[in-house]
Amino acid sequence: MKPIIDPRDGDIEDDASSTKRRSLLSLAGSLLVEISLPKLAVAWTLLIGLPGIILGIAPLLLSLWIGTVSWKASIILTGIWPVVLLSALGVLAWFAGLPLARLIESSFWSLNALGVQPAYIACREGLRHLADRLLSHGASTARRASVRAASAAASGLAISMAALWLVVLAWPASRWVGNLADLASPHLLIPVALANAVVIITSYFGGAAFIWGIADATMAQPRDLPSFDTLPQGGRSWRVAHLSDIHVVGERYGFRIESGRSGPRGNGRLRQALARLEEIHVQEPLDAILVTGDLTDAGRSAEWAEFFDAFAPHPQLADLLIGLPGNHDVNVVDRANPARLDLPTSPKKRLRQVRTVSALAAIQGARVKVLDRISGRLGGTLEQALEPHLAEMVAFADEGSVPLSRRLAALWPTIFPMVCPPDTEDGLGVIVLNSNAETHFSFTNALGMVSYAQAKAIDIAAEQYPRACWIVALHHHVVEYPKPAKALSERIGTALINGSWFVRRLQRLANHAVVMHGHRHIDWIGECGGLLIVSAPSPVMAATDDRDTYFYVHTLAVGTDGKLRLLEPDRIDLPGRQIADDSLATETKSEFVREDLTPD
Repeated sequence: MKPIIDPRDGDIEDDASSTKRRSLLSLAGSLLVEISLPKLAVAWTLLIGLPGIILGIAPLLLSLWIGTVSWKASIILTGIWPVVLLSALGVLAWFAGLPLARLIESSFWSLNALGVQPAYIACREGLRHLADRLLSHGASTARRASVRAASAAASGLAISMAALWLVVLAWPASRWVGNLADLASPHLLIPVALANAVVIITSYFGGAAFIWGIADATMAQPRDLPSFDTLPQGGRSWRVAHLSDIHVVGERYGFRIESGRSGPRGNGRLRQALARLEEIHVQEPLDAILVTGDLTDAGRSAEWAEFFDAFAPHPQLADLLIGLPGNHDVNVVDRANPARLDLPTSPKKRLRQVRTVSALAAIQGARVKVLDRISGRLGGTLEQALEPHLAEMVAFADEGSVPLSRRLAALWPTIFPMVCPPDTEDGLGVIVLNSNAETHFSFTNALGMVSYAQAKAIDIAAEQYPRACWIVALHHHVVEYPKPAKALSERIGTALINGSWFVRRLQRLANHAVVMHGHRHIDWIGECGGLLIVSAPSPVMAATDDRDTYFYVHTLAVGTDGKLRLLEPDRIDLPGRQIADDSLATETKSEFVREDLTPD
């Protein structure tokens, strides 16, 4: 019996959020029609409106407080009392200052994530995309690098000029000195506070964009790796299988969000990749299997269950696995509706994070260490760090309550980066980062950011093992590859918004580190300022079951000079399979029967 419409092949509903089957313009149109305006208004108020009013009113209240205190102090205090008062204020500032400093730092990076880098990157990559189209195909690498540098400087200058224009417009409505009459009419302060906020934010916006543009223009530009190294005499080498974006789905015939019917059905392609890895490991043992994010398609429980089921027949591979969260694991609000918006107070994102933490603990909890924030050194394992929170994690997964969500809020940032230490002082270690930006909107879920705290932790790990070499693993791409992109959306829609800053931070580890990432689903091997960068293709995405896919096994080596070398990788092809529908159904069914009969 065969239906007229074969449900295993999917239909138009499976393409609802697919950028492979629908244009961004079409998706944007659906977004505007379906978006919840009340939710959008509440989210805007919580994320932008209230912080803006507080920022704008702060100078007025601060000036009023300083004026009142100084006036009273000049009348009342004489002799030793000023010293006592200043000492008391110093003690108060010491204890209250640390939380305030953390709040300011968080707000600073939130402002960068919300405004500066996205606007700057959109302008910079738009200019580069236009330049790539105008340049001839035979343009030299040096020519393309100079155009990339000029685009960065031009975009920084353009944004700073636009910001200056906004400052000029808002300045007449701003006021910077408060008085007691303001307290009697607080509603009159709101327009002034908003004008002040516009002046402060746009001033910083323009200055920061200009600095970012100059810094990007003067830094080394990324380039294709000119050649691979050879194995040095007397050195050590490691074999690392690098996979990314496996996008496990929870349905037997399920399709992926991004590819829809242009991608594979179910998880057969992943099982094929694992079977091939098993063969490779038997022939020539691997030292690690690194999966740089998007382990699941939407971070749902059924998808994580399928992920563990796929690895269950391969315990030797599971012991080598190192994973990290991608945007699809934690930032997808609704896999079928890109217009879906989560409020900042919603516990659903925390639930996706808790699921991911639980999975990462099962994958590598006993092998990776987390940073001890008190000592400023690597502390215990991930398993040990999670021990005090286990009961709350289980209760939260069962109840999803807001109070538990708030208590677990600090857990997610404190477990990153995870560090798999080198086996010897001069060995190879792995630093696992979370590069996902905070987002509550499905349409912007792909943006990434590496926090200052994580970048600082990389320095701590490197100082603790000064002779070691490192794989720095994250999901998002840290630089734009020096080759034309098919669409502008490939450049700006999935960016690591502080990627240039992060690369400059990492260049102190040049010759001792390689950055490995995924997210773009394509392979690229290059360097930037001496820092090796490797992008992994997806062995699953953007190819139907009858098309070939591939991944790489990399060989990293270090010689007596301590320099990390990248040898020519082995490309592992996964051939597509032309299988008739009936035989596919029979094969899939028998596979599931075998799994169901497997004893625990």
